[in-house]
Amino acid sequence: MRKLFALLAGTVILASLGACSDSSKPTGDSAEKKEAAPADTANVLLAPWTGPYGGVPAFDKMDLTQLKPALESAMAAHLVELDVIANNPEPASFENTIVAMERSGQTLGRVFTYYGIWTSNLSSPEVRAVEQEMAPVLAAHFSKVTQNDKLFTRIKAVYEGDELKTLTGPQQRLTWLRYDGFASQGATLQGEAKDRYAAINQRLAELETTFSNNVLADEENYVTYLTAEQLGGLPESLVAAAAAAAKERGQEGKYAITNTRSSMDPFLTYSTERDLRESVWRTYYSRGDNGDAYDNNAVISEMLKLRDERVGLLGYDNYAQWQLQNRMAKTPERAMGLLMQMWPAAVARVKLEVADMQAIADAEGAKLKIAPWDYRYYAEKVRKAKYDLDSDEVKQYLQADKLRDALFYVAGELFNFQFTQITDGSVPVYHKDMTVWEVTDRTTGKHIGLWYQDPYARTGKRSGAWANAYREHDMLDGEHTVLASNNSNFIQGAPGEPVLLSWDDAETLFHEFGHALQALSSEVAYPGLSGSVWDVVEFQSQLLERWLPTDEVTSKFLVHYKTGEPIPAGLVAKIKKAATFNSGYSTTEYLASALVDLKFHTTDPTDIDPDEFERTTLAELGMPEEIVMRHRSPQFSHVFSGEAYSAGYYSYMWAEVLTADAAEAFAEAPGGFYDKELGAKLVKYLFAPQNSLDPEEAYRAFRGRDATIDALQRDRGFPVTSK
Repeated sequence: MRKLFALLAGTVILASLGACSDSSKPTGDSAEKKEAAPADTANVLLAPWTGPYGGVPAFDKMDLTQLKPALESAMAAHLVELDVIANNPEPASFENTIVAMERSGQTLGRVFTYYGIWTSNLSSPEVRAVEQEMAPVLAAHFSKVTQNDKLFTRIKAVYEGDELKTLTGPQQRLTWLRYDGFASQGATLQGEAKDRYAAINQRLAELETTFSNNVLADEENYVTYLTAEQLGGLPESLVAAAAAAAKERGQEGKYAITNTRSSMDPFLTYSTERDLRESVWRTYYSRGDNGDAYDNNAVISEMLKLRDERVGLLGYDNYAQWQLQNRMAKTPERAMGLLMQMWPAAVARVKLEVADMQAIADAEGAKLKIAPWDYRYYAEKVRKAKYDLDSDEVKQYLQADKLRDALFYVAGELFNFQFTQITDGSVPVYHKDMTVWEVTDRTTGKHIGLWYQDPYARTGKRSGAWANAYREHDMLDGEHTVLASNNSNFIQGAPGEPVLLSWDDAETLFHEFGHALQALSSEVAYPGLSGSVWDVVEFQSQLLERWLPTDEVTSKFLVHYKTGEPIPAGLVAKIKKAATFNSGYSTTEYLASALVDLKFHTTDPTDIDPDEFERTTLAELGMPEEIVMRHRSPQFSHVFSGEAYSAGYYSYMWAEVLTADAAEAFAEAPGGFYDKELGAKLVKYLFAPQNSLDPEEAYRAFRGRDATIDALQRDRGFPVTSK
């Protein structure tokens, strides 16, 4: 997840909020004068960031009672700033309109940083109450912004005026992004249609918040507690983590399997208790679908109708058509075409995987037919039989701290970054588990930014892994340094014990760090050019995963947690040989989610029952019965907790086409994955420019041609279908 603001209010905030960051000037005076004075100067959430490194968030002084008034005050200040721009008597120009908007919203941006920490990392019933109350209010605010006729008239004047031809490429792109952001959010509507558009936005914000909180409630409320007699097959590290999780919940002496992927996944992989595997599986995949107060089916139904109605006001046939118009895919048909090109081979591979599993189960006399809660368990047996590869053996070499060192090594080799931990308490954190690192250029010593890491699961933290940028790079009023963060949900073991990760978790660590590196490497002049076109937003992060199995990383950082011995070359060879193992499962569960997402948003939603629609769609696709969607609809937070990924979950595979192609370029380079010339091109064209370059043009500049699907099909061990 690349943008906190996208999670909060979809494209509305991205289109309308300008510099959502504090000035990095040590005094902050010049930046402060550009903002309308907030009503409550005693509210720490409103205050400009102070301290070292150009100012940092006051995470140690956060007070939830200040959140609602801070949001209200910051929204009011933001509207005042925009009204000044809209009512400027001078003719509209790039400087007095587009750049002025880039400087607006700094107070609101700071408040959103704190708001995002509470809702994602420190949630509680009190936080959720504020979130539920403020979601429609925030939506109403951004509707006011995009429906400000005078402001839009000035933006349009710059976009259509003669001055545009004299602007640089990035300045032209920023102008287009501002114009399109308003136009696609109803700025062209009039009268009742405009009012209805705003009302729909408010209701959708309520529903998205409800959806998210319902999923989190089910993750917190449903915990499976085990006794010592029910731990069969579980590795020592998982048992220790489960004991710690139970103790945290007041159940010392028991073992807790929490209702999150990081806990569920290893349990289903190793537990010999089939009835418990089924119970844990059903609990996890029933989140938001239990027919109780936290059931999300009615929420989804209403949301789909409102999304469809809203884009209908703008003249679009369906929501996906509106959502994809300015993304790399352009149309739902192109996105669907990519997914369906991969689907047959993925399903065919699943059939082979299931046959291998069934053969082992039969040989053991298990007298069962492989079910979804058996897939991970028997896949692990197949892995051992086919590749002599034991996932738990691999895990002994994957220490979280050592992997963090590996991240820093790769960043140093590719980006010339150096990471130095800040231990003097000068940078506040919001939880004791967090660490903060200064990032500098390792040649010149120039300060680049800060990197925050929040690695462990806890009550009130949403599941999964994500990246944020509390402050993006820009050069509006002096160079603003980056404040980036990575957030994970690794299971913390007993005190003093190292945290051991699965290979998948290690890949996720590299993946999310790729997002942070994109933020830290930015060279954009304007904050509105930060980030990426959404359907390639995962490209940089997916690509960074490819450095995990490189020889330089495995030989230096994958060491046994007890002996300190490097991972044996033979074990690394097994890992690489098994790289496409279970690719049918991983590809199919992903494709099913992406296809259902697109089907939801290209179908008339009038009479949709989400559960029935999901079942029917999967049946029509020929979904293998041994697999479910990676994210079932009632818990599909990517799609229904906000709008960034709605009708856009396909983007992971769209980006994977680029990823596989770029990885082949490195594999073929003289210096391999650490080739200096190719690495420099990677940073220059695919990381540093952010959204200032069209992604297709940027990729051509890096690769010398467009990417094709061939590399992805080879990467997953599927037949190459392109001609």
